[in-house]
Amino acid sequence: MKEFKSGYVSIVGRANVGKSTMLNSLIGQKISAISNKAQTTREKISFIYTDKDCQIVFLDTPGIQKPKNKLGNFMLNESLSSLSEADIITYIVDTSKKIGKLDSSIIDTLKKLKDKKIILLINKIDLIAKEELFPIIEAYDKIGIFSHIIPISAMKNDGVDEYIEVIKENLSPGPMFYPEDYVTDKSEKFLAEEIIREKGLRFLQEEVPHGLAVGIEKFKMRSDKEIYDIDAVIYVERDSHKAIVIGKGGSMLKKIGTSARRELENMLDSKVNLKLWVKVSKNWRDNDNKVRGFGYK
Repeated sequence: MKEFKSGYVSIVGRANVGKSTMLNSLIGQKISAISNKAQTTREKISFIYTDKDCQIVFLDTPGIQKPKNKLGNFMLNESLSSLSEADIITYIVDTSKKIGKLDSSIIDTLKKLKDKKIILLINKIDLIAKEELFPIIEAYDKIGIFSHIIPISAMKNDGVDEYIEVIKENLSPGPMFYPEDYVTDKSEKFLAEEIIREKGLRFLQEEVPHGLAVGIEKFKMRSDKEIYDIDAVIYVERDSHKAIVIGKGGSMLKKIGTSARRELENMLDSKVNLKLWVKVSKNWRDNDNKVRGFGYK
C-alpha cells in the first residue's frame, strides 16, 4: 500500500493567465471567481484536491502586478506570502512569445527561493500551433529554475493530469489536513459573495469592476421550507458607478441578480431568494479600514 502524501502548493502568476480556471476545473467545482478582468482573485483561496494517495492544498493567489492602492498592496502580500507557506511553487504563464517585464520580475523573485521546487505551467496552448510552443518552452528552460515545464490548456483540461502526477511525485508523506469531501476551506457565505462579484465583473463596464465589493448581510435557510434568503450589498466607489450597476430601470442589477441566483441555487442545491442593494463607499480601495472591513485582512 502506498504511503499517503500531502502538502501545500502555491499557484502564482500575473493576472489573467488562467490560475483560477485551472483550479476550478481540477476540483470540479467553481470556487474562485473567473472573468477576463484583472484583479478578479483578490485573496488566497484554498482548493483541496484529495484522492486515495494524497491530499494537495492548492493556494490560488491574486495575479501579481504593481500595487496602485491599499487593496493592491494586500493582494500582492497575499501572493508573496503564499510562497513561504507552500511546499511546492507552481508558476503559470500564458503562451506569449516574449517574457515581459512583469514575468521577468516574478522570475527574479522565484530565483531567490533556493529551497523550493518550482513547476512551470504554460497555459492556453489550445490557442497556438504546436510548433510555436517549442521556442516558448526553450526560453523558460534556459532560466534554469524550473524542475518541470508542463504545457496545459486549463479550458480543455489538457495536461492537468500530468501536472497532478508530477506534484504527487514531489510531495512528502504527510497527514490529511481536511476531511476528504472538502474542496475549499472557505464558507458558503464567502462563495456567495464571490459568485455575486463575478457576475458584476462579467456584465459591467471596464471602469467599474475594480472598485466592486460585495457584502452579505443575510444568509439563512428558512425553518419552514428549503429556501435560502440571501441579502447582499454591492459596493462601488462612485455615485456614477452606482447608476451603472443599477442600470436603466434596474435592468443591470436584475441581470446580475438573476445570473447570481441561478448559480447560487446550483451551489446550495436549494431555491434562493436573493435581494441586492447598491451602495457607495467612496475610494474604499485606498482606505485601510475599509479594505479590512470588506474582509481583506
